[in-house]
Amino acid sequence: MSNTSVEEAQQAPEWFTKALSTPAETGSVDVEGVPVRFRAWGPVGPGIVLVHGGAAHSRWWDHIGPQLAADRRVVALDLTGHGDSGTRESYGLAMWAREIVEAARAGGIEGKPILVGHSMGGIISFVAADLNGDELGGVVIIDSPVRALTPEEEASRKENAFGPKKVYPTREDAKARFRFVPAQDTGLPCIRDHVAETSMEAVDGGWSWKFDPRVFVREGTGNVTDHRPRCRTAYFRAENGIVSEELMADIRILLGPESIVAEIPEAGHHVMIDQPLPLVTGVRTVLGAWAAADRSTAPI
Repeated sequence: MSNTSVEEAQQAPEWFTKALSTPAETGSVDVEGVPVRFRAWGPVGPGIVLVHGGAAHSRWWDHIGPQLAADRRVVALDLTGHGDSGTRESYGLAMWAREIVEAARAGGIEGKPILVGHSMGGIISFVAADLNGDELGGVVIIDSPVRALTPEEEASRKENAFGPKKVYPTREDAKARFRFVPAQDTGLPCIRDHVAETSMEAVDGGWSWKFDPRVFVREGTGNVTDHRPRCRTAYFRAENGIVSEELMADIRILLGPESIVAEIPEAGHHVMIDQPLPLVTGVRTVLGAWAAADRSTAPI
């Protein structure tokens, strides 16, 4: 291990090393002819699905999932075109929403899963709430524009990022080129390094990224409707994220007055990277509130 790696490893807090040392169950489910990979923690039973953003993957949640899995099943999937899942000729929000529901079942979640989606994953979770709301226990959306383009999509369309994948001669070269879109403070180096290292794969000629550039080729936010989702919702806005006050006002109206809405202070768009513990606390709080509400309405 290099001196830099030793120094960064020493900076990793105990909660982070504990989370990453928690064994994850891995699996795959076929969704309309394409394998969808997932990771899971916690006991089989009621649970949540963690849905990553555009060009990301399930490993972005490795330090988050175990912290939410003490008394529930937690499943993190790779949407098709991302991570270790298969690719499709074309991609769409409704298809990804179906993948989430199938991964929840295959991953050991019993009953109605709760979705936790970041950025593009929040848009997909919103679509799932419209298309499959009766099958869901709720949706938590994290700093997502919901009906607008995500920063990854904007960067792709402007050809500022996410073009044809480059091949780097070594793993170290690829890691050095890793960037968050939009750029932000990465918080703990150990989190940034883990995400970067799990975002690449060996290819002919060297190393490249685990996503299909075609995932950004879709028209607007098709299938996102103007009526409220058919399940309960919560929304976390990052203080320094991508959602303006004006857009947040529109999202509040879209979600309705019963939705839980909160802001995570000092967080950039990728909240799990720079403010992971406040995010965990926020999600736990929402899950606890919904569980209490379920108990209060349960027949005696």
